[in-house]
Amino acid sequence: MSDRDHYPPGVPCWVDTAQPDPRAALEFYGALLGWEFVGPGPIPGDPPGEYHVARIRGRDVAGISSLPPGAPERTAWATYVAVQSADATADRARAAGGCVVAGPFDAPPAGRMAVLSDPGGAVFCVWEAADRQGAQVLNEPSAWAMSMLTTGDADAAKAFYRDVFGWAAEPFAPGVELFRLPGYVGGEPEQPVPRDVVAVLAAGDGDSAWSVDFWIDDAESAAARATELGGSVVVAPREIPGFVNTVIADPTGAVLSLSQLRYPGAAG
Repeated sequence: MSDRDHYPPGVPCWVDTAQPDPRAALEFYGALLGWEFVGPGPIPGDPPGEYHVARIRGRDVAGISSLPPGAPERTAWATYVAVQSADATADRARAAGGCVVAGPFDAPPAGRMAVLSDPGGAVFCVWEAADRQGAQVLNEPSAWAMSMLTTGDADAAKAFYRDVFGWAAEPFAPGVELFRLPGYVGGEPEQPVPRDVVAVLAAGDGDSAWSVDFWIDDAESAAARATELGGSVVVAPREIPGFVNTVIADPTGAVLSLSQLRYPGAAG
């Protein structure tokens, strides 16, 4: 497990999902992952929104919010990358061929953020921290472990994230590369990939998109429980190197990966 209180610039630091009925989402994720929630904090708007922070062991792991007014009701999990300046990063993203979807804007008192997209259209967020640095627990059951970009144009993606965040891509397996941030030390000592890995890049067809992976104690049980709670199984539990993995969707269609670790010394 990893407790974290700070993220260097260029390191993914937070995940959240905006939902048409956040209270229903609290029930689903609370029952599935054992999360407790604090909040809601107010989100300015007409009508105003709400933001809930999920916790395990009394520490922050993810967020669930209401959808912004006028936003399409297509739910997803978003990944945030820590930056020194949301404004400067938005400018770099434009210069590198990306787009600014929203912001930069303040999210008081937690920080300042922008919603960006890369040249392939994959949407992600950048986070200039104030009161909230990011996830306080990583790499243990019911906590976020990694985010993955799936894209049909890996070369364009690698150039974009290199120019914006300084990430370097390294081949890992057929169709899979690792985004590494030189000088960063994260993760766990016993993990099967280098500790400067910050994200995964996978080749795929269709629209480019970011996705999130949480660790879980029992992938088979989690898949069954997701269905009982009104969600669905997108990819049935199966063995992959180091893990038993399943992909589920919550009742609104937001997709997330759940991984049960198999390597020696894994948390849980």
